[in-house]
Amino acid sequence: MQISDVNLYTSNFTAEAHMWPVAEAVTRAPPSRLNLPPNLTPTPTLPIEESNSGDIPSPRRPPWQLHKGVTPPQEGHGQPGYDSPDPSQQQSPVPAHGAPVPAAAGGKKKRAYAGEAFDFGSGANAALGGQPTAGGAYGAYPQQPQGQAQAMGYQQPVYGADPSQMAPAAAGYAQPAADVAQMTQQFGGMGMAEPHHMPPPQQQPVVQPARHVQLNQLYPTDLISQPFNVAELDYPPPPIVLPPGTSVYPSPDANCPPKYMRSTLNAVPTNNSLLKKSKLPFALVIQPYGALHDQEDPIPVIPDQVISRCRRCRSYINPFVTFLDHGHRWRCNMCNLTNDVPQAFDWDSTLQKPADRSLRSDLNHSMVEFVAPQEYMVRPPQPLVYLFLIDVSYSSVASGLLATSARCIKESLDRIPNADRRTRLGFMAVDSSLHYFSIPRDQSESSEARMLVVSDLDEPFLPIPTDLLVTLSECRENVENFLDKLQEMFQNTQNNSCAMGSALRAGYKLISPVGGKMTVLSASLPNIGHGALIMREDKKVLGTSKESSLLQTANSFYKSFAVECSKAQVSVDMFLFSSQYQDVASLSNLPRYTGGQTYFYPGWNAAREEDAMKFASEFSAYLSSEIGLEAVLRVRATTGLRMSTFYGNFFNRSSDLCAFPAFPRDQAYVVEVAIDETVAKPVVCLQAAVLHTTCNGERRIRVLTLALPTTTSLADIYASVDQQAVATFFSHKAVERTLSSGLEPAREALQAKLIELLTTYRKELAGGSVSGGGLQFPANMRGLPVLFLAMIKNLGLRKSAQIPTDMRSAALCLLSTLPLPLLIQYIYPKMYSLHDMPDNAGIPDEQTGEITLPPAINLSSKSIANYGLYLIDDGQTQFLWVGHNAVPQLIVDVFGVASKDELRVGKQTLRAVDNEFNQRVRNVIEKSRDHRSKGVGSMIVPHLYVVREDGEPGLRLWAQSTLVEDRADQSPSLEQWMGTLREKVVQ
Repeated sequence: MQISDVNLYTSNFTAEAHMWPVAEAVTRAPPSRLNLPPNLTPTPTLPIEESNSGDIPSPRRPPWQLHKGVTPPQEGHGQPGYDSPDPSQQQSPVPAHGAPVPAAAGGKKKRAYAGEAFDFGSGANAALGGQPTAGGAYGAYPQQPQGQAQAMGYQQPVYGADPSQMAPAAAGYAQPAADVAQMTQQFGGMGMAEPHHMPPPQQQPVVQPARHVQLNQLYPTDLISQPFNVAELDYPPPPIVLPPGTSVYPSPDANCPPKYMRSTLNAVPTNNSLLKKSKLPFALVIQPYGALHDQEDPIPVIPDQVISRCRRCRSYINPFVTFLDHGHRWRCNMCNLTNDVPQAFDWDSTLQKPADRSLRSDLNHSMVEFVAPQEYMVRPPQPLVYLFLIDVSYSSVASGLLATSARCIKESLDRIPNADRRTRLGFMAVDSSLHYFSIPRDQSESSEARMLVVSDLDEPFLPIPTDLLVTLSECRENVENFLDKLQEMFQNTQNNSCAMGSALRAGYKLISPVGGKMTVLSASLPNIGHGALIMREDKKVLGTSKESSLLQTANSFYKSFAVECSKAQVSVDMFLFSSQYQDVASLSNLPRYTGGQTYFYPGWNAAREEDAMKFASEFSAYLSSEIGLEAVLRVRATTGLRMSTFYGNFFNRSSDLCAFPAFPRDQAYVVEVAIDETVAKPVVCLQAAVLHTTCNGERRIRVLTLALPTTTSLADIYASVDQQAVATFFSHKAVERTLSSGLEPAREALQAKLIELLTTYRKELAGGSVSGGGLQFPANMRGLPVLFLAMIKNLGLRKSAQIPTDMRSAALCLLSTLPLPLLIQYIYPKMYSLHDMPDNAGIPDEQTGEITLPPAINLSSKSIANYGLYLIDDGQTQFLWVGHNAVPQLIVDVFGVASKDELRVGKQTLRAVDNEFNQRVRNVIEKSRDHRSKGVGSMIVPHLYVVREDGEPGLRLWAQSTLVEDRADQSPSLEQWMGTLREKVVQ
């Protein structure tokens, strides 16, 4: 059965004589932690570094109703933004305030693509007064000054605030007026740091004084009467309000930015009973890297190898410690133990003279990287090793996978990290036999690679002990020659077998003494040898309770073998291309437990240029990405807190140690925190440390430290909830529930949790009232009901009998590994109205050169005009939606065809047409793909599908499935969802 036969939306789509696999919506990524049997738990040698020796009343009305003079949203002053060939068509909209619209720069005339039979400027972006604007405030609290915002450790809004949600400065989540010491602390980053010669702080008492600062205020809003605005998802988390003098030096970088580590609660309950009463999760979302390459996201590196750590809890010195005894000792902010300051701590080894302690990065920056000394290694740093296991069966050769992957590897040889000239490569081909390749050095007499074939699949062995792994620097030319000829070796194959499990075993034998990455490129179901799988998908089971069994591992080999690999520092990445069932559910176990990733390309064929270019771009980024080798992650916290559960792609070696044979740059991890004891401190700290070997053979420790205030007030807790972090946590929980119990229990658990939160808020903080048929929730949590609905409607969890198992499994992988910004976009995609976008959208900014995106609009058919042009982007797939009444001139300008009937739909690249608007549309499409602007590393290049509203039904239904707020199939609309929630809460 082909995936194209199990079409996601009931029909197949043919374009350019190619099958259109609806399945191409999703690529890559593995689900969360599964329980392993006890006999599979290894007892590895731990790096020395990671051996642990121990371890106010809230107003009843929205804030904008409390103050006079707050202007309500204005309607109807749109900005059309198009040249018009006919001056008679030009119109002059007048803003609601009555002031005339200034002429566009250069006196450009306007073209009304939404004109003719339609009111001018009536599209989704017409009422720009009601759209959020950059630089505004958080929904319920005002914008902080930049220096203060940095000092508190949160980012400014991307879009700002909807005026309907905005409160005057006096009423919001503003940090209240504080004493001079506090202002000094918060504004330390604005040029008021201590002088260069300042001595270390003097001794402070063990018990810090009680906090005298007010935390974030709670502002109730009505979810029913105040409709959700998509801009609310882009607000920053509530600020972290710390007492004055919390950090040892007043640095704007003292607390960890949410880009790298954020908590679901920015005010922590002091005891477990209060946490249980709140029904909220306490968890961290950790993304140690913000880009695929260090130079794109530099952080302070401390090269002197002077690493001061607490003797008891092993925490690293950080901006929140306390110095005692005239600076000779320091008290750990985690466990309160007093430690000696190393003699070399105040010595500059480069200049050979005393150093100023107040300038040390580890006392001013929450995120630093230490160069580790010898004692942090159990063996010399390993070289970077890539072993490519390439499927050479008929499916792989016929689809062009073999030729394309060989060419990509060859063209990426200069990009593979090799600064220390030790990087080693190996190649194996697999069909019904195992094909090894011995590549000679460039200086040798023979430049031809030898192919050695092994047919024994039960006990695969190495045909020769050496020369199967070659040093790239020594064999560069011969590696290129080999890759040029690889396709020719198998171009006439008729072999349909694939012994990938046995190839993995053989590859493990080859690289396990060193460790490294096994990169699997396969277009077939492994059907012979170790880990043989069978076709087990059944259309009759899809959409029933039995479907969950298809999401389980079919063969225990993949889980047990993955644990072996983790123990030997071997990571596995899976690139899967089959046009038929490939059992992603089983194969994704290999990356899940080895710190790898699953990349899924359903129905892929190199004959389609878009398919070939997407894979080439992503595979090249994969090969060039810097990774950390032999890595371990540990999270420590203030006494009384404990890391209880970990989610992500790694193997849990012990209760609090996560092992990564290779630490990727494009994944995030979630750690649930338990409160075991009452916390008496006004501030708790959490610290994540990643010990790893860089691609250059240097042992490093990346340390992230986050400080959070504590509270005994339930109102403080709810006012400080980070809704995006909460949604991320429950995304991982839902994947875990799906794999252990099934899809329906996972969906029910999400709905039950949301009802529980709404009920708790109503009873404990809203006085039990539901006034006027409303549904109360804090302003900072207004996005949660929409995000939970979007999760339930996501490809991975949606109730449907039309979703192929492989696609669902791949979607579950994404839900459990994507960095937070990409995860939120995958759950609730971005939609932009292009036909009426503002004049500055799609044009590079004069100062920064960055492309400006139009404001995002709600994912609802109500937002879509039938004459409009829209871009929908979930980070994995992009849809360019063309309304059935689109103005002909719009079609001409964007697509370069005379009429909509000539418009080719389906997967394609938007070609350049010689006009400004086409360039702007292409700029918006490209900018929407820009992961770096979101602060994350990602290799994914989304496919672009052109969709006509009156075009191919399957394609249209696929695009419409992204409209989260609409009713679809067996899932409710947002209005129905809110009504259901209200009924349950009132009961």
